[in-house]
Formats: sequence, structure tokens, C-alpha cells
Amino acid sequence: MEKMIAYCGLICTECPGYIATQKDSDEEREKVAKLWSKMFKTEVKPEDVNCDGCLSETGNLYDYCNICEIRKCAIEKDVKNCAYCKEFICERISKWFKDVPEAKSTLEEIRKSL
Repeated sequence: MEKMIAYCGLICTECPGYIATQKDSDEEREKVAKLWSKMFKTEVKPEDVNCDGCLSETGNLYDYCNICEIRKCAIEKDVKNCAYCKEFICERISKWFKDVPEAKSTLEEIRKSL
């Protein structure tokens, strides 16, 4: 499977929610819901775990993806992901990188090849 890099630098194809959706596995969705409920200190139901990846225009998206400011910005700027943005590293993505440093590494690797 080809890697899908989200606008923010996460690798969608490695996300447990994406994997559960692609497998169409209710058992996997239940595991992910428990994990995310604990991680994000909120209730995530197994039926909420349906995502075809951040770049999906017509498929399922995890709830947060629908309101994600990074995703919204990248779509408005019509960039493949933030690595392609002329304003990289902006304040919005910089805050994200504090919580998810691996996303920064992914996007920086992409920028090296541009």
C-alpha cells in the first residue's frame, strides 16, 4: 500500500483508525475507540472510527478531520500537504509539531525532495 501523508504530516496509512476502516473491522474499531478515548480524554465510540484518510474528498473522515484548521488551510491553498506550502513552517503547524514531532520530520523529508 502506498503511503498517504496527511496535510499535517501524519501518515494516514499507518493510523489505526484508517487501518480499521480499510479492513472494515468492527473489532479493530473497538480497539481504536478505547485507545483514542484514553489518549484524548473523551468518549470515542467504535462507530466513530471510520476514516479513509485526510486527503479523502468523498470518503469517510474521522470527526476531527472535518474541523481541522491545518487541513482546511491546506485545502484552501491547494497544496498536497504543508511541506508544499510557501509559508511552511507557519504558526499553526508549528503548534502541531510540539505535540507531534514525527509529523514535522515527515514534512521536512518531503521538503528536501522538492
